[in-house]
Amino acid sequence: MTDKIKLTDAEWREKLTPEQYHILRERGTERAFTGPLNANKASGEYHCAACGQLLFTSDTKFDSGSGWPSFTAPAEGDAVEEHRDMSHGMVRTEVLCGKCEGHLGHVFPDGPGETGLRYCINSAALDFEPES
Repeated sequence: MTDKIKLTDAEWREKLTPEQYHILRERGTERAFTGPLNANKASGEYHCAACGQLLFTSDTKFDSGSGWPSFTAPAEGDAVEEHRDMSHGMVRTEVLCGKCEGHLGHVFPDGPGETGLRYCINSAALDFEPES
């Protein structure tokens, strides 16, 4: 089990850029096809931009055509948490960082491969660490 990180609203605002704060702490989203990691094809790891938790690896990333980085599975079992999201008149599954509970995006049952899942994640919620 991952130890949770709890910061005050002021501490999160100081740590994150305004866009990161809006997405990770206020459950916002970036516009499709605007995030720099959407087209990233390099090998490496994707970490939470708020706390550094390893979330996804490049071997599960695929081009979904949705405009956001998409993955078929999290890096580890407790890397992310999933919660029912009934906002905006839809029923979806929200994806949160397992360590800081920052909003990452949503997961949908229309992905490729064995999992059949598409973790649709905001670029601003991620930091990419290339393989050395």
